[in-house]
Amino acid sequence: MLNRVILIGRLVRDPDCSYTVNGIHVCKLRIAVDRRSRNPETNERETDFIDIVVWRQTADFVRDYVRKGRLVAVEGRLQVRSWTAQDGTKRWSTEVVADNLQALDRPREGEEIQPLSPPDDPGPEPPPAPARSTTPAPAAAAATAPIDDEYDPFADP
Repeated sequence: MLNRVILIGRLVRDPDCSYTVNGIHVCKLRIAVDRRSRNPETNERETDFIDIVVWRQTADFVRDYVRKGRLVAVEGRLQVRSWTAQDGTKRWSTEVVADNLQALDRPREGEEIQPLSPPDDPGPEPPPAPARSTTPAPAAAAATAPIDDEYDPFADP
């Protein structure tokens, strides 16, 4: 089996970066990728908007160097999550979990990239990692954890 995705596109908006409760850095972004084919009625290229998630050092790079409009190459795997909403409907979310992200262009002349969190003020400390328990959690408790049926990791906070 193979699950590899390679995309080249432009960021639709600045990345949304945060830390998990375990202190792991994560950034969510959306890129616009033009299709090779054109719409037969309008003769314009159609565009797909694809959600991307990057973790750890790649998230650090994205936070410091990538902004809206930048051309990036993304390599990773496709991930589909599903859940049942409170109204009983099945919902899905599809995203690319990136292993590698590269900026393919440079900032425009005169444009200086400011990190989302300046180096001299790194922002709030990531939350401390919870103490690890030596006893495994029961599987039934994890399976019955409530899920927010309106959860969208790419929605504006």
